[in-house]
Amino acid sequence: MGAESVPRREVVTGRPRTDLAGLPQPRPASAPGTDDTAVTALMRRQLRAALTATALLAVSLGLLPVLLRVLPLARTWPSVPLAVWLVLGVAPYPALLCTGAWYVRRAERNEGDVTAR
Repeated sequence: MGAESVPRREVVTGRPRTDLAGLPQPRPASAPGTDDTAVTALMRRQLRAALTATALLAVSLGLLPVLLRVLPLARTWPSVPLAVWLVLGVAPYPALLCTGAWYVRRAERNEGDVTAR
């Protein structure tokens, strides 16, 4: 009566760990054909590209207040909203798109140079 043993309850969350043949093998720490110097050089080139893109955007967007101050249309009252909206609402976007496209191409080229070795 009381001698019957009740099996212990188990929570199953996946396959048993004894079956390792079906699991993917762990990847090596670094990709084949690359070494620490190549990875370090890639990181430096990526950092240089990022800093260049940031500097280009900071200079081009940082000069917008100067452009608004120098703009001759900003001195006449009826044209002020139009000039401000054109400079602030339209001018930054081509600069952002061009800089972003340049950065993506540069980053992919940097990575392609390292993986092509």
